[in-house]
Amino acid sequence: MDLDVFVSAHGAEWDRLDTLLRRRRRLTGAEADELVALYQRTATHLSLVQSSAPDPRVIGRLTQLVARARSAVTGTRRASWRDVTRFLTHGFPAAVYRARHWWVPTALISTAIAALIGWWIGTHPEVQASIAAPAALREMTRPGGQYETYYSSHPAASFAAQVWTNNAQAAAMCLVLGVFLGLPVLWILFQNMLNVGVGIGLMSSAGRLDTFLGLILPHGLLELTAVFVAAGTGLRLGWTVIDPGPRTRRTALAEEGRAALGMAIGLALVLFISGAIEGFVTPSGLPTWARIGIGITAELAFLAYVYVLGGRAVREGETGDVEAAERSAALPTAA
Repeated sequence: MDLDVFVSAHGAEWDRLDTLLRRRRRLTGAEADELVALYQRTATHLSLVQSSAPDPRVIGRLTQLVARARSAVTGTRRASWRDVTRFLTHGFPAAVYRARHWWVPTALISTAIAALIGWWIGTHPEVQASIAAPAALREMTRPGGQYETYYSSHPAASFAAQVWTNNAQAAAMCLVLGVFLGLPVLWILFQNMLNVGVGIGLMSSAGRLDTFLGLILPHGLLELTAVFVAAGTGLRLGWTVIDPGPRTRRTALAEEGRAALGMAIGLALVLFISGAIEGFVTPSGLPTWARIGIGITAELAFLAYVYVLGGRAVREGETGDVEAAERSAALPTAA
């Protein structure tokens, strides 16, 4: 192929395509059709030049033109407030609602394990002695000790930010690592329950379990629920690897994985609320009943959000996955 002749023959078309792409005003119907036709022809020209006369200058110009034209023809989708609203009112609550058969049992079993650990530690002095020296245990559990000052030892804002970061990372790890058959999720969950159980056991042995519950319940109800949701979803993702159901394993993992990643964003918002409660309400001078009441209110609001909005969204066909137009085709489709 004679490159000079080829450029002379089609240069006017490329110039015209460039002119249409630079138009500031909205194209007319005829101009839009012309743009599509020129885009298709220029893409063909680029392929011919690359295979027959690979001149870097011409290839560079045509590549740029084709890329700009493709963007103009196919359009680019930008996130909007509509997407945020849809996610918060449909996608996220639906994903949590669909996973309820996993995270509700996870919450019940985990709470029972934490209580069992607390009872074991609280009723066995030899176990307490293996945790720390008696003087250190007294320092932790006494009035004004480490368990109480922990929540007020730092400025509320920075403490809330630190708590939110740590919890959001733990939740994200449960969601992402669930694909490894759920085994890392079980370990993360056990570590969380062990920490709670140790606190229950040590404070109950000192006769101050009511103080401990008054400190942990205001933020802990919502915080632990978010962790249980993340852990249950991670376990479901791990089970999908073993049993994808009627879907292919690849399709099942893609759908459940996208929903899990979206859930990580939603749970980060939930944990932000629990972190704010832990930073500003838990160490406040409010009566214990008022602090616990705030925690119960936040927990009930979240459950209502999931079961009312999420249940309605699921009945309408929502799965928590991205919209159908943004998914890869499950079957071959015509271009």
